[in-house]
Amino acid sequence: MEPSTTQHTNSRYEHDLTALRAALLTMGDLVRTQIADAISCFLAGDAAAADLITARDAEVNRLDIEIDEQCVRMLALNAPAGIDLRLIMASLKITTDLERIGDQAATICKRLVAAADRALLNVDTELERMAQIARSMVKESLEALERNDSPLAKRVIARDDEVDRLHHQVLAQVLNSMVEMPGGIGQGTRMVFVSRSLEQIADHATNIAESVVFMVEGRDIRHRDRATR
Repeated sequence: MEPSTTQHTNSRYEHDLTALRAALLTMGDLVRTQIADAISCFLAGDAAAADLITARDAEVNRLDIEIDEQCVRMLALNAPAGIDLRLIMASLKITTDLERIGDQAATICKRLVAAADRALLNVDTELERMAQIARSMVKESLEALERNDSPLAKRVIARDDEVDRLHHQVLAQVLNSMVEMPGGIGQGTRMVFVSRSLEQIADHATNIAESVVFMVEGRDIRHRDRATR
């Protein structure tokens, strides 16, 4: 991987680059906690916890704004090139994906379904598995960023298929249950929305991983077939 294009005599700039990565990792840790807490409060039907998680989303939004401002300032003051420029460009995309992950976690908290109704729909296991994979994808995509690890980022991208498969299982199961008990349409719809939110979280983690590949390799692999990535 190419080294930083800026001479290390500019200690302030080097400090800013390090701080940028650290801020992204902090934001990532926060949204991973949001995912775990959101699915826990959903499964527990805990409305009070849901309110706290939704309120905590403001911290994710604050970090989103601060990181964007930091990126713009670095672009204006340092005229970065090479991998430094790609890091800053990727960071502007990554912070957006992390903010949207936080939004999806907050959305999950608004879709509470009574335990008895969820038991009839019988998809809790799939939702828990989706949440586990999605959190892991976020974690590993940010580890790839921290270590400039393109192969790890590509492994994250490959895991998105498993989340998609689980989402389709949930959708099929819930639709079958709704046919058998039409009175449960409202609860079933909320379950589908939760599954969709988890699937979108995995999509955003995939976007982060693609940004890491761009940063490290200088290649934009978005919208490409897996074989050409």
